[in-house]
Amino acid sequence: MLSANPGASLAAVAEAAGVGRATLYRHFESREDLVRALAHESIREIDASTADLQARASSARHALELVFAAIVPLGERYHFLVMESWLGEDPELARDLERQNAELRELIEMAKREGTIAAEVPTTRVAVSFDALVYAAWTAVHEGSIARNDAGALAFRTLLDGVAPTGE
Repeated sequence: MLSANPGASLAAVAEAAGVGRATLYRHFESREDLVRALAHESIREIDASTADLQARASSARHALELVFAAIVPLGERYHFLVMESWLGEDPELARDLERQNAELRELIEMAKREGTIAAEVPTTRVAVSFDALVYAAWTAVHEGSIARNDAGALAFRTLLDGVAPTGE
């Protein structure tokens, strides 16, 4: 419901879920409590979906490809959280997001050491590009302009190769 209508009230969420408002209010005192719980769930899902990727990956390049493939499909449920800027004020969420960002920066550094990413490109710039491409992929899937199964691969290709024709 919140993916389709990010501003939906708890009453609208309860109706869409087929439960009474009182039932939903027993679990969440406010819409903000529900959104906060979903943000924590998104962190757990990202962690779970990326937990063993480096062990499975043959290289840092392969690990980046696997990360895109794992994270982009999650946007279908959590895309709306990007608009909830107040979530950054939650200390636990901020800590978890910083940990995830540090893990991404380390993966980028590994990719630089292996030559997949140019050493002269600042790691922060690559991380911001990564986030922007994930967001763009989520948005494109949400809007129906990219197939869900293609979005991660397209985002990965764009990060490393841009939009030039392959083989050029």
